[in-house]
Amino acid sequence: MSSDEAAPAVPEPDPAPRRLRTLLLIAVVLLALDLLTKTIAVAQLTPGDPVYLIGDWARFSLVRNPGAAFSMATGMTWLLTLVAAGVVIGVIRIGRTLQSLWWAIGLGMVLGGALGNLIDRLFRAPGPLQGHVVDFVAIGWWPVFNVADSAIVCGAILLVALTVFGFEPDGTRHGHEKGTIEEEKAA
Repeated sequence: MSSDEAAPAVPEPDPAPRRLRTLLLIAVVLLALDLLTKTIAVAQLTPGDPVYLIGDWARFSLVRNPGAAFSMATGMTWLLTLVAAGVVIGVIRIGRTLQSLWWAIGLGMVLGGALGNLIDRLFRAPGPLQGHVVDFVAIGWWPVFNVADSAIVCGAILLVALTVFGFEPDGTRHGHEKGTIEEEKAA
């Protein structure tokens, strides 16, 4: 080939499968951490007998939560179970087309957290679709929570920030001519 001839263009690989792998890896790690910490909490903590870490501001306090955050929907455990199942299905569907690394991270956090709490709702007492979620971390006046709850909240905050700043799941940035795909490839 002479120096005047250009090499044929090699199509860039689709980053979507790699982003789905990232999303699933984050979800699996957070799910494992959630299950491990809940198992330890159930084995080591007694309901109504908190373990104080920093005065009475930070403590471990075992609670079996039939509802959502702030004691909402305590009589609708079955509905919360269906919502969590819907979130899991929705995240996996979106994840199959993701090209943004940051969206994969945020959705992976939400998926891992949703799966952690869904497993509690499906397999813990009092029974399937009505299981109570194990919560054990208490900070100040905030409701008692767990690793899954933290993952969901942090993932949701990241997704809202991405949306506010115009980052799209397809790797483009709203209002910019060239998307952020090139920036993510460099990362």
